[in-house]
This record gives sequence, C-alpha cells and structure tokens, in this order.
Amino acid sequence: MATGAADNVSSALEEFEGDLPSTVDEAALERMRVSARILDEGMRVPGTNFRFGLDPIVGILPGVGDSAASIVSLYIVAESARMGVSQSTLLRMLANVAVDTIGGSVPIIGVLFDAFWKSNKWNVMLALEDLADGGQAEREPKTVSID
Repeated sequence: MATGAADNVSSALEEFEGDLPSTVDEAALERMRVSARILDEGMRVPGTNFRFGLDPIVGILPGVGDSAASIVSLYIVAESARMGVSQSTLLRMLANVAVDTIGGSVPIIGVLFDAFWKSNKWNVMLALEDLADGGQAEREPKTVSID
C-alpha cells in the first residue's frame, strides 16, 4: 500500500462504514485509527505531503524504541482479533509488524525505513477490509472438483 492522502484510515472508515457489521466496536476502531496515525502519520514535513509518526522517532533509541513501537502495533492486531478479523488477515498483520520491527532495528537505516513503512496504517486498513467482507475469503467453504 502506498502513502497518500493525509488520513487514508479516516477516509477508509467512512468508505467502509455501511459495510461494517453492526457488532463492530466503533470505539475500538477509533482507538486503532488514532494509534496508527500517531505511529505512522502524526507529523508532516513542511512544504511536502510526506507524513511520518512517532515510530521513526522512538526508533532512534536502540532496542527500546522499536520494542515500544511494536507493542503498540500489536495492540492494533489484538483489537482486530477481538473484533473477529480472520486468521489469515491477522497473520498478514503480524507479518507487517515483524517487518517493521526487524527493518526498524537496523542502525541508522532503520529510522528511514520506519518513516516509509506504514505497517500500522496498513494493518487498520486490512482489518477494515476483512470486517467489511465478513472474513468471507477465509470462511467460505472451498469446493474441489475431482474430474
């Protein structure tokens, strides 16, 4: 997923609003959105459309920074699991967090990596997409034709 408008997650929430089940915890979605925004897109480089968050800033602290950011990232995954996001989507979300943690832990280059790799924003988008389609991609029975 590419970076784009100032708050893609908020616009996605509006886009999926009618498709989300009524049982979805809207307060949890808002907490997830705020967490993703703070970590991935909380600040803008003046004169540009490039946004970054606290993830690359706390990543400057060796070991501790990326660990702290990963814990917040795992909160988004945990909330998604609690809301019933499919297992395959949760695995994709965990893979995003793992890439973010490993890539961000590389000295010096990791800070730049964290500024561009928006795993939290992507994970909220994945959760919204899965909730909107009801996890049908994983839950629908597969038919196999033996000819």
